[in-house]
Amino acid sequence: MKVTIGQINTTNGDIEGNVSKIIAAIEKAKADGSDLIVFPEITTHGYTSQDWFQDPDIIDHSLDPLEKILPATKGIAAVVGVIRRNFDNDGRRIYNSAAVISDGELLGFADKTLLPEYDVFDDPRWFEPYHGRSRHLYEIAGKKVGVVVCEDFWNDKTFWKDRLYDKDPTDEVIEMGAELVVSINASPYNKGKIKLRGDMVAHRAKTNRVPIVFVNLIGGNDGIIFDGASLIADEEGDIILQASAFEEFVETVELDCRKPDVRGITGGEISAIYDALVLGIRDYARKNNFKEVVLGLSGGIDSSLVAALACEAIGPENVLCVMMPSPFSSEGSIKDSEDLVRELGCKSRIEPISAAFDVLVDQLELRVPTKGGESLAAENIQSRLRGVILMAISNSEGRLLLSTGNKSELAVGYCTLYGDTNGGLAVLGDVLKTEVWEVARHFNDRADREVIPKKVIDKAPSAELAPNQLDQDSLPPYELMDPILKMYFEQKASPGEIIAAGHDPERVYWILNKVEHPANEFKRQQLPPTLIISKNAIGIGRRRPITHKYRRKENN
Repeated sequence: MKVTIGQINTTNGDIEGNVSKIIAAIEKAKADGSDLIVFPEITTHGYTSQDWFQDPDIIDHSLDPLEKILPATKGIAAVVGVIRRNFDNDGRRIYNSAAVISDGELLGFADKTLLPEYDVFDDPRWFEPYHGRSRHLYEIAGKKVGVVVCEDFWNDKTFWKDRLYDKDPTDEVIEMGAELVVSINASPYNKGKIKLRGDMVAHRAKTNRVPIVFVNLIGGNDGIIFDGASLIADEEGDIILQASAFEEFVETVELDCRKPDVRGITGGEISAIYDALVLGIRDYARKNNFKEVVLGLSGGIDSSLVAALACEAIGPENVLCVMMPSPFSSEGSIKDSEDLVRELGCKSRIEPISAAFDVLVDQLELRVPTKGGESLAAENIQSRLRGVILMAISNSEGRLLLSTGNKSELAVGYCTLYGDTNGGLAVLGDVLKTEVWEVARHFNDRADREVIPKKVIDKAPSAELAPNQLDQDSLPPYELMDPILKMYFEQKASPGEIIAAGHDPERVYWILNKVEHPANEFKRQQLPPTLIISKNAIGIGRRRPITHKYRRKENN
C-alpha cells in the first residue's frame, strides 16, 4: 500500500484556496501511484479559525468544500480534516472531524473525541466531542484503517507518565483490528516538540505492531506556528517517511518498503527556533497581504536579529530599517546599524528624535535624565516618539511594523507601552534574551559569514534612554534571569521548585513578582500577536487578570 503525506499550509477562511491545495496534492499523489493521501486537521477551513466556528453561515455550509474534493478522489482514497454540523439539539454546533473518502465517495467521518483546553487550545469552546459507543474502521486498498483526530492520538498509556484523559481512541481502533492507524493533526511548534512527536509515533507503532501515518499542519497563523514534520512509521517503529519541518511537503512511500527515511529532522533546537520565526514572519505578512515591513533598528542585538530574520522571510528588498537617534544614543548605535544594513542589503533611513524630544521635555516641564530611572517619563518619551515615527511610516507606506522586544524584557515589564511595544507582530516576544544571542550566532553560521556584527552580539544590552544606561542596572544579568523565567513559563514550576534547582531565593521572588505585577500584565495584554516557540508562552496560551492582589512571598 502506498501512502502520501499531504502536509499543506492552510489559511483560515480561505476555503477556495485551501481546497485548491488539497486537490493539487491529490493529483500529485495520484501521479505517484498512491492508494491513500492524508491531510492535516481542519484542512478545509483552517484549524485556528476560533469563533468563526460559531458563525451560522460557516456551520450551515461546513461540508460544502467536499463537493469539489470528492470528484478529485476518483482512483484514490483521502483523509481530509473538516468540520461538520452537529444536528442534535444539545451541545456545540459542529464536530472537528476527518472525512474518509475513497474513489469519489464519502465513506464516513471520524469525529474528534478528546478536546484539549490547555495552553493555546480551546477546542471545547467550539466543538462537540464524539459520543458514539463504537468507532469505525474503513476498508482502504485492502487494509482496515482506523482514523483519529489529533488529541485522540496523544493519550497512550504506555508512553505518557501522566495522562489527561481516561479514554484512548487510538487504542480502541487498534483493539478493533486496525491494520493501519491514520492520525490527522494541528500540533503547534514549541521547543522539543518535533522529537517528542517522533518518539511518540515510533513507540506506538512498535508497541502495537501497526503502521502509523501522522500528518501535521504547516504554517504560521497569527502567533501560532505549525511546523509540519509529519511522519510515517512502519510496524517495526522505523520512520519510513519524514516530512520536512516548516515547509509544505507532499510525498509518497510504500508502507512495506522496510527502508528508514535517512533524511530525518536535522539541526538542533536553535535551528528550529530560527526556522519557526522565519516562517512566522513570512506567513503573517503574506496571509495579511503585507509585502513590506518596517522596524526600528537601534544597533542592539534584538532589532538586529529581527531585521535579519525579516530579510530571510520576505527578502531584503522588502525590509526597511529606521534608525532614530536620541540625545543618549551611542555613536556605535548608528554605525553598527549601518554595518548590518550593508550586510543584509535591505533599505534604511535615519529619523532623529532629539529635536522633538527637546520640545516635549520643555513643553511638559520634565526633568532630563542624567542616569537611568531618574526621569522615567522623559526616558519613555524617546521610545514613544520612535513608536509614532514607525507607525507613521507603517501607515503611509503600507508596511507591517515588526516589534523587536524579547521575552525576558516583556516578562518583567522592561519595555515602554505605546513605544517599543508598538507593532503588528512581536517577533521575539517568546524568545528569551539568551536565546536571542544563540539565534543570532546561528544566523551567522548559516550565512557562513558575519552578517550580524560580532560587536553587536557582544555589546552590553542597553535601552540608551539615559546616559551610560545598561539593562543590568535595572535587571539581574540575563544569564541568571532567563533560567528562572524558563522554568516559570515553560515548566510552570513553583518558586520552591525553581529555588531547589539552585537559584537564589531573593532573585526568584523578585523576578516572579515583577512578572506577575498588574502593571506588567497590563503591558503584555496590549502586545501585538507574538510568535510562539515555547509552551505556556506570553500570548493567547497564558491567561492572567490585570486586576489582582496576588503576590509571591518567601515561605508562603
